[in-house]
Amino acid sequence: MRNNRATGKAYEDEAVKYLESKGFAIIQRNFWCKIGEIDIIAQKDGYIIFIEVKYRKNKTKGEPWEAVNYKKQQKIKNIARYYLMLHHYQENTPCRFDVVTILGDQLYLYENAFI
Repeated sequence: MRNNRATGKAYEDEAVKYLESKGFAIIQRNFWCKIGEIDIIAQKDGYIIFIEVKYRKNKTKGEPWEAVNYKKQQKIKNIARYYLMLHHYQENTPCRFDVVTILGDQLYLYENAFI
């Protein structure tokens, strides 16, 4: 059985390369606090972007983006608020939430995936 953490890191590495090729500047990976974790925090076009990475080998368990349900979105938003406060960003700092999905070997970026 493969180590899930190592597998997750490998796909996050792929997502980082993909995002960098699209002009994203990676600020931090795996930001963790007691609420949970955000996979990637990046900056592009004046936005701070909080990015969730979801991988599926195939569609047996559904589409990768389906795992970023309402409950997961709320958790990511709370972690993002904490990150912004911790790093002294202004209240009006432009932010957005993106999702990178990996299905097999296909990567896709959902910009503004949720509000």
